[in-house]
Amino acid sequence: MIICETGRLVIREFEIRDAASLYALNSCPEIMQFIPGKPSASVVEAEKILREVILEDYRQQGFGRWAVEHKQNGEVIGFCGPKYLPDFDKVELGYRYFKPYWGKGIGYEAALAVLAVMPDYCHCQDVIALIDPDNIGSAKLAQKLHMHVMGMSELLGRPMQIYHKWL
Repeated sequence: MIICETGRLVIREFEIRDAASLYALNSCPEIMQFIPGKPSASVVEAEKILREVILEDYRQQGFGRWAVEHKQNGEVIGFCGPKYLPDFDKVELGYRYFKPYWGKGIGYEAALAVLAVMPDYCHCQDVIALIDPDNIGSAKLAQKLHMHVMGMSELLGRPMQIYHKWL
């Protein structure tokens, strides 16, 4: 299901057919260096994550991480979307993209579109982002989205800055 579109992007729910893209995204050491947990080991593991985490979030919460597809080539180039974090009792905006799309405004474009629809999908009034303090690119994007650091926390044993924004 399509969630929203921008000039260059289609933001939609993930489907099982996206397992190879999710594997590629979650197995690249450069992309995963600031992400807690271990990289994906196989497409089969990525499919399991799709079924047991992402699609399960859709079923339980009515929302979850969304695939970002580039209109020019129809390929999944990353994800941008909400996830309910019970430990924080907040909805988090998460985003991750393949390196060729870094620095091209894709993250900002997708995040603006997602933030605009989040109140309807997530029924939330605010959003957080958990960002490794060394992840300068993600922090700059959060700041460009007018998110502000509200403190520090930990996620899977790694320190994280908590960014916040009222919707």
